[in-house]
Amino acid sequence: MKIFKCIIILSIAFMFINYSNAQQKDAASKIAEKAGGSLPIGLGATFIDGETFYLINITPELAIGNLGFGLDLNLRFNTKGKIRPGDYEKFEDYLRILRYVRWAQKGDPFYIRVGQLDYSLLGHGSIIYNYRNSASYDLRKTGIELDLNFEKYGFESMYSDLTGRGILGLRGYVKPLKLTPMAKVPVINNFEVGFTYARDLHRDADFTSIDSSGRGLTIIGFDLGLPVISYPIFKTSLYLDYAQIIHYGHGTTMGVNMNFSGLGLLNIRGKYELRFNGTQFMPAYFNALYEKDRFDPAIRRSKSEGLKNVASTRGYYGEIILSVLGTLNIITGYQAPFNNHNQGMIHSELQLPEIAGIVLRGAYDKTNVGRVFVLDNFSILSAEIGYKPMPYLMVSTLYQRTFSNRGPDGKPLDRYVAQDRVEPKVSLVFEF
Repeated sequence: MKIFKCIIILSIAFMFINYSNAQQKDAASKIAEKAGGSLPIGLGATFIDGETFYLINITPELAIGNLGFGLDLNLRFNTKGKIRPGDYEKFEDYLRILRYVRWAQKGDPFYIRVGQLDYSLLGHGSIIYNYRNSASYDLRKTGIELDLNFEKYGFESMYSDLTGRGILGLRGYVKPLKLTPMAKVPVINNFEVGFTYARDLHRDADFTSIDSSGRGLTIIGFDLGLPVISYPIFKTSLYLDYAQIIHYGHGTTMGVNMNFSGLGLLNIRGKYELRFNGTQFMPAYFNALYEKDRFDPAIRRSKSEGLKNVASTRGYYGEIILSVLGTLNIITGYQAPFNNHNQGMIHSELQLPEIAGIVLRGAYDKTNVGRVFVLDNFSILSAEIGYKPMPYLMVSTLYQRTFSNRGPDGKPLDRYVAQDRVEPKVSLVFEF
């Protein structure tokens, strides 16, 4: 218990430093970053799989210039006063208290982030898109993102699990016209050529009943991008992506994206894609639910096994990100094949402005969409509603539907099971 006391003392000491509340790398924060921040300290209860745990929750985020980091310290005690079984048994469990450390933001000349990866992507997202390396609280991992942008060329990279076998993603790109006399020609001098290599090194990434050698799974891709309009308040570009899942199929994506910046009042970002998928191919293979879908130990079947039954399809993907005054953020993306039912995938986020002390936010991911608003084994949901009777005090309830491979006693299971988590709590929020 001494180590927990030390952690609590150190976390509370951070109150005297400038904390940032807008460092989580999701799509909305890319559009509207906020100054200042908060230090939430929550007391309450958690109900997981029908069992009650008393909760102490400390989730500060610190920013000093380009340097930022966040913590995620959750101490859950059962009714006997003992720490929830399985929460702090391995070295990785303690490492995961540090939610992330980062320098700068994605798109800057130098960007690095170590810790939990939220909605990670490479390039236009045809291979890795909205990927999360932590499918639930019990399945949190420590990953890394590292990007270098030299204007004429650069690369993006990520690795999902520094303590084990995970997903390695690399994308190099070059703007060839900037290496020629056409470097000064507006707009087209930003024409970009990229190559992506992504490999899941996990031994179950391509497990089959015939081949269980643990060879992993590899996807390679090639992309072109051409800016069409490039003004300070409005930018749009065309792109073409090709991806090949090694030993399986390939697909091609044609798309257009746009970004409207309305003087800080209204920001809109969106894109629309046409997807031409060959047999045995899935676009955005490494997505938000991949950590759960990679392998099902109950039936000893990996996600790649399902590729064998995937037919050639044509489909679409649309996404819109809306930010009003930097306080109301709505993100919605949906992909589906034409004329195929129950094969869609949706990702949504909602961040509403605080009105009369009421706080409301949520996120939702679902694959194999048939009925969008039905929670099933293809869904991940997080929603929180709260009320601030005072500026520094918030009463809230958090609900999460995720997946775990640990039982109530903390021991590993031979399958993933849906886990419902409800946390009513009272939080002290120190604004800076």
